[in-house]
Amino acid sequence: MVTPAPSLPKDFSQLSLTEAAELLAARKLPPVDQWHPERSGDSFMEIRADGSWYHEGGRINRPAMVKLFSTILRREADGSHVLVTPAERLSIAVEDTPFRAVEMKSEGEGAARQLVFRLDTDDLVMAGPDHLLTFGSDPDSPDPRLHVRGAIGNRLEARIDRALYYEIVEMALADQSDPPAIWSNGARFPLVDR
Repeated sequence: MVTPAPSLPKDFSQLSLTEAAELLAARKLPPVDQWHPERSGDSFMEIRADGSWYHEGGRINRPAMVKLFSTILRREADGSHVLVTPAERLSIAVEDTPFRAVEMKSEGEGAARQLVFRLDTDDLVMAGPDHLLTFGSDPDSPDPRLHVRGAIGNRLEARIDRALYYEIVEMALADQSDPPAIWSNGARFPLVDR
């Protein structure tokens, strides 16, 4: 049985990075990449660009349901998204990215910095070698994203909210690296992808 992500034990802004790391380590997701059911269909669901979830045109207003569905979300090799269980695989439309990074904590500076993001599903993700930050190749039109899970190159991503993006830019500029980049968990992420 799949259980939804637990609510954070306290306000995200009050969590230390040590507490966030403990929550990350304790999080167990279903092995959706190992499930290949024969039965498939359409879930009649969509995730809109603002992160809201809909079923048959009606908004899903229960956060626990969204959290539950988000745990069985997978991106296929063709770029499509599905909700998958051992019994069935159902398509789901995703307008932009399936998640939104809505809060961020930063500790340390320069190469010692660690960034932890809270997603709109209350999941926590620490940017680093396994959770890449990308910003797009056009500095005039940034496309800030965070790899949430799945294989690198065919991943589920979170759109980083604009206010968080500006915080990242300020931190990167304060570090005075050339070209500007942000570090997290030992990985360096240029503000413009090359």
